[in-house]
Amino acid sequence: MTHEQTPVGDLWDGVDALWEWLDQNPDYGGREGLLLRLLKIQEEVGEVAQAVIGVTGQNPRKGVTHTWDDVQAELCDVVITAMIALRSLTPDARETFTRHLARVTKRSLG
Repeated sequence: MTHEQTPVGDLWDGVDALWEWLDQNPDYGGREGLLLRLLKIQEEVGEVAQAVIGVTGQNPRKGVTHTWDDVQAELCDVVITAMIALRSLTPDARETFTRHLARVTKRSLG
């Protein structure tokens, strides 16, 4: 079974599985590992920017190098990385995110 075929079930089950895998295979531990995991979010955001520049051909030297599908995939990587970072900060990541989303939704939609 390839990674694309691996059943995840619930979104947070997948986040937990990735978090466990990362924690079982650390390059760095403790506070340094946590900080690097948080910085990974910024790296992924940079890859979104690179894909948008690539899809619009804004680098004349490179031309069009990406597709909108690439942009979507990079945005998914940002979300996954942020969710894993949140899970790294608290075992209650699901509840923390759900409460925060409810507050943002209520604040925005009334």
